[in-house]
Amino acid sequence: MTLLHLDPSDLDRRGAPHTAREIAQQPAVWAAVHALVQRDRPALDAFLAPLLALPDLRIVLTGAGSSAFIGQCLAPALLQQLGARADGRGLRVEAVATTDIVSNPAQCLPPGVPTLLVSFARSGNSPESLAAVELADQVVGNCHHLVVTCAQEGTLNRRLSGQPRAHVLLLPDETHDRAFAMTSSFTGMLLAAAWAFNLPLPPVSALGAAAEQLLATQGDRLTTLAAQPFERVVVLGSNGLQGLAREAALKILELTDGQLVALADSPLGFRHGPKTVLNDRTLVLILLSNDRYTRRYDLDLLRELRREGRARVVALGTASPAGADEAAELGNDDVTLTLPPSASDLGLAPVALVFGQCLALLASLRLGITPDNPSASGTVTRVVSGVIIHPLDPSQA
Repeated sequence: MTLLHLDPSDLDRRGAPHTAREIAQQPAVWAAVHALVQRDRPALDAFLAPLLALPDLRIVLTGAGSSAFIGQCLAPALLQQLGARADGRGLRVEAVATTDIVSNPAQCLPPGVPTLLVSFARSGNSPESLAAVELADQVVGNCHHLVVTCAQEGTLNRRLSGQPRAHVLLLPDETHDRAFAMTSSFTGMLLAAAWAFNLPLPPVSALGAAAEQLLATQGDRLTTLAAQPFERVVVLGSNGLQGLAREAALKILELTDGQLVALADSPLGFRHGPKTVLNDRTLVLILLSNDRYTRRYDLDLLRELRREGRARVVALGTASPAGADEAAELGNDDVTLTLPPSASDLGLAPVALVFGQCLALLASLRLGITPDNPSASGTVTRVVSGVIIHPLDPSQA
């Protein structure tokens, strides 16, 4: 399996075979994840339906690092889906990182509130992921767990499989990335949860075809961008695409070992101070929303940045949503995804991220870094280390 016509033997020599393979395989992985969720549908519905019927249920989407950004991508769509029910009762949906839960359980976990903790974990061995589950049981009292994980031997899977208040979605082994950076695992867990909650997405075949088309047609553009002497990258997105922007920026930061500084924000928020980061060695990637109202703000900033000319700007999205007044002219620098203009922003997310992952990989190779293990100092590891979990005083629970 090749990626962007890169030479497999060269990728082996440069320490990138796993990262390249795990980016390229995603369309096939998505189909496998979809089939798994469909097979698990009866058990999933039996677990979720009674919880979703609770009028005061709180859904907390959690994980550490990239896994936390999965929750940030999902939360707006899940809130929109579940917050306007036929009975008029809205549910609470929040994305809260395990790193926040562990350090501030009393603020993050109100006791006595029926809670569904949705944990995303590639390995299931992160100290914070395990501690967040234990703290939720300790503090909340009435807590149920939906675990989306990629590792059969992971502690989270072994600890919660078969438990009466838990359901584990164990994804295919292909999602358990061998490389340092999360790629297949991120999009696989994102889609698994979206399908578990029946969120509106394009058919899995359309998602896979759009990603394959991007990989087949955007190689030259990606290679040209990665070859530029950029020192900074800014990724901007609104609503759920802001969580995706954070993940894309993190991929660039991780795979370049911090040599390429990347940050994320919303298009509206970017003007309020962070815009000072721009210079002539900055690349700005704007993820265009498919919500017609939101997209107006995305395009306003796109026009503004191009008028000012202080940075290289690339827009990434579908063709104009039906009925949208697209005053900005998208040029040759911009990338059009072959998804329907009616697709939700959540539907755009996994395909758009493939572009960001490829850019991060190519930038890493340009800088002479080994993408499969990019941290030269060893201070950043695949499964975080050095975390001490302190016991919670019973009086605080």
